[in-house]
Amino acid sequence: MPLKVLIIDDEKPFADMLVTLLTRAGYQGSAMNDAAEAVERLSTERFDLVLCDIKMPRMNGLEFLDALSARGLSGTTCVIMMSAFGTLDVAIEAMKRGAYDYISKPFKSDEIVLTLKKAEERQQLRAQVQELEDKVSRLAAFESGDRPLIGESEAMRRLKDVLSKVAAYDTTVLVTGESGTGKELVARAIYRTGPRKKGAFVAINCGAIPETLLESELFGHVRGAFTDARADKPGLFVEADGGTLFLDEIGELPPSLQVSLLRVIQEGEVRPVGASRSRQVDVRLIAATHRNLRDAVAQGEFREDLFYRLNVLPIHVPPLRERIEDLPQLVEFILKRVAKRMNLRPPALSAEAMKTLMAYPWPGNVRELENVLERALVLTDGPQIPSDALPLQLASDKSPVQVTLASGDLSIKKATAYIERELIKRALTETSGNRTHAAQLLEISHRALLYKLKDYGLKDY
Repeated sequence: MPLKVLIIDDEKPFADMLVTLLTRAGYQGSAMNDAAEAVERLSTERFDLVLCDIKMPRMNGLEFLDALSARGLSGTTCVIMMSAFGTLDVAIEAMKRGAYDYISKPFKSDEIVLTLKKAEERQQLRAQVQELEDKVSRLAAFESGDRPLIGESEAMRRLKDVLSKVAAYDTTVLVTGESGTGKELVARAIYRTGPRKKGAFVAINCGAIPETLLESELFGHVRGAFTDARADKPGLFVEADGGTLFLDEIGELPPSLQVSLLRVIQEGEVRPVGASRSRQVDVRLIAATHRNLRDAVAQGEFREDLFYRLNVLPIHVPPLRERIEDLPQLVEFILKRVAKRMNLRPPALSAEAMKTLMAYPWPGNVRELENVLERALVLTDGPQIPSDALPLQLASDKSPVQVTLASGDLSIKKATAYIERELIKRALTETSGNRTHAAQLLEISHRALLYKLKDYGLKDY
């Protein structure tokens, strides 16, 4: 799209001539002959650059700059001043009041185009710097607070990079991942770094509330709507108005409520149970599930239209086994937090205990790690956690699949992933990291191996 340039000059023929000149140079020019009216227009319409004459009736160029500053527009509007009567003092004063550059009349066409090009490059650099600053700020926010996103593995770096982009937009997000991976942490990270961080963050687990109560919890009810409805209740959508609503385990939402949720997303309004009128709400929706919603759609358990409404910005949280190199950092953080809650000094983890933790496939992910470390902390008297303070199944020499079966997890997909990851690691170890030879041992193509290395977080293995 061509850049929009607003020309402000009380001499209409000159302003129209500039519009023609800039149009030929690839800009989209508009002309105005009154600076006060131009201020009003800039308050509602965005222009990339402004060319403004200094000597004008009613409001001169310097007063125009002051008016922009008073409206908070000087930082977002790049203004180049023009004058046939200007002096160096006037140019300096214009710069002090927020102008980017100054050009003396009369000027050649090449001269004004070159000046605009310089201003355009400056605007682009400022935008790039601002974008980088915002990204750094969001990444720092992900790693701060009581429940930060911990880890510097390739899988976590990819996740944080996606989050830094998604958080800036005010649209629906679907967070997927196995149980215990930290899907709510991801939702809260999006919330506290996004445009609605000053609003409320309201969370509900759709699988933890009976169907008969869930509708009232989400959408509210009016007095007398049912037997125990003794007073009006606003509902969570109204509580989250202007903020973020996190629907955990959205895959457990009953079919009857899927229709109601779809209407809220489409229409932006909720109707409390028993009410005759709907109410407008402005809510950012973040949903999460450990289920494969595409499979649920295929099986008729989840509405396809609702799935596509939720799956606008999908984010997958990697399981702990795919970012096992983050485990030492996670262990240190969890031990400090648990010890603080118990009013204890956080002990260190022995080398043998750490080796045991690193070798375990963690079917329960970070949640299981937290439980294991809390148990070990309770059983430890000295300054160091020994390996015998860990549960016996962690120290066993069972294969990942055996551990999974022992845990009661019957997921074929998860067991297959464990086997593939283990075989790839063994093949790479046997071939000293030679991926071509490893692919031959695994009886897959080299390209397929590269994809699996990326999927399982083994790119640096």
